[in-house]
Amino acid sequence: MWQWWIGAAVGTGVLVGLLIWQRRRRGRRLQESHQRDQAKQLFRRRREHLEARCLARAAASGIPRGLIWADCEFEDAVAFARDRQTGCLQALVAVTIRFEAEAGGEMEEVEAVSQLRAATAVFRFDGSDWDTDGRVVFNLTPHETIERFRNELEPVDLR
Repeated sequence: MWQWWIGAAVGTGVLVGLLIWQRRRRGRRLQESHQRDQAKQLFRRRREHLEARCLARAAASGIPRGLIWADCEFEDAVAFARDRQTGCLQALVAVTIRFEAEAGGEMEEVEAVSQLRAATAVFRFDGSDWDTDGRVVFNLTPHETIERFRNELEPVDLR
């Protein structure tokens, strides 16, 4: 008879443990969702500053070699993704870039220099603020960038 009581006590303990675990997990999901909403709002408020910073850092990078970043137009739409390794949120924005050849450089006579280039600008959220190192992914839209780097990024829906 006492074995039945032990079984019931263990079963109750397991059930209580599962309920506590589920509640904590739900609480974490709600907290993460709230943090992502705040991150999205902060990105919208700081976007103009972040775009200027992205262009300045990209232009200072020297990539592509022999070209000057003449103009960069940012699209309105934003795709969000999470870095699988760090968990950091990223914002990806489609851009159209116009380059000019450096005076006296090896690209000066290349006609293709003046062609507009499609790319994706990358912004990252460190948990408290957005920043960029000026990284752009050439020839891919934001969604193509997430797909191309699917081992590193997972899409996040922040509608």
